[in-house]
Amino acid sequence: MSLSVRVHPAIADIGETTWNALAAPTANPFLDYAFLEALEASGCVGERTGWRPCHLELIDDGATLGLMPLYLKSHSQGEYVFDHGWADAYERAGGRYYPKLLSAVPFTPVTAPKLLVGSGPDADAQRQALLTGALEFCGQIGASSLHVNFLPEAEAEALGQAGLLRRQDVQFWWENRGYQTFDDFLADLSSSRRKVIRRERREACRDLEITAVTGADLTEVHWDAFFAFYMDTGARKWGRPYLNRRFFSLIGQRMADRIVLMLAARDGRYIAGALNFIGGDTLYGRQWGALEDAPFLHFELCYYRAIDFAIARDLNRVEAGAQGEHKLARGYLPHHVHSAHFIADPALREPVAAFLARERPAVAEHARLLEQELTPFKAQPRA
Repeated sequence: MSLSVRVHPAIADIGETTWNALAAPTANPFLDYAFLEALEASGCVGERTGWRPCHLELIDDGATLGLMPLYLKSHSQGEYVFDHGWADAYERAGGRYYPKLLSAVPFTPVTAPKLLVGSGPDADAQRQALLTGALEFCGQIGASSLHVNFLPEAEAEALGQAGLLRRQDVQFWWENRGYQTFDDFLADLSSSRRKVIRRERREACRDLEITAVTGADLTEVHWDAFFAFYMDTGARKWGRPYLNRRFFSLIGQRMADRIVLMLAARDGRYIAGALNFIGGDTLYGRQWGALEDAPFLHFELCYYRAIDFAIARDLNRVEAGAQGEHKLARGYLPHHVHSAHFIADPALREPVAAFLARERPAVAEHARLLEQELTPFKAQPRA
């Protein structure tokens, strides 16, 4: 093969048909052209926001064999794999950490492949060619580093074997053990946890109407309501929300069948909502917000309604986003998530490697202790 790698400053330059030919088999909504292009078309992603697209296309004799979502970053916001300490240390020592390259889905801590190739016998060679192209591009533009976030474990292992530094963290996911109803799930929990969850659901739903809105039923009225919730939460948590109103309209137009909004209304007025995306076998919980305080409403909309929906759709799991050990008590167990990092300067790479060598076993032990000591499940789950 005579492989070459081309850099594209916009996903539109690659095109929907070419992109989705390799992204669609993953069944991951965040890799879909519609999602990534909406981020760019709305202005949420671009040079002005510190997310300059540099997507890689692997080509052989005019045919696209591989793709890699890639961004040139001027900061470390919106990534959920925190390297601020590395950046601070390097710049205090006189280095320049930014710009850096990042392969990830912007603002989305969801595990998904980043080296998109077909399933043929040359797949491994094509992934290696994409990685080589990314590393060469990193050197050509003088970026300090290349970071590949939220990888499947096998992809992370391959990048580790190629010399990148591996990092590990924990998220909390709910797994469907063949449940037919929410009560089947509760039957697997300890008696005390069943009572707590039933009480939380009763309290959360008091005087509220809660609905799941998806597909053609989604309207701009729903997005207006949800955007108000999102802005309120974002302003309180991190000061400047990442997504704008146009982005939600675009995904509503393009991806309605892959979206479900859990909305709570009081006296006909929406007061809270949670946004979820539907994958091939997974429901992905994303943003949430509320304009009124209501007991346990966050748990109801983000966790319990997501479980209800996953059971009804026969989905295998719910991924409820980054962090949050409180999810454990709601039946969401710890799972490892992975990233891989290339750092050009040995003066930074070596101490980071030493740090990660200490961090990985500590993270693994923490996850083990959480599940062992705080699990809500009975010792012998339902058959």
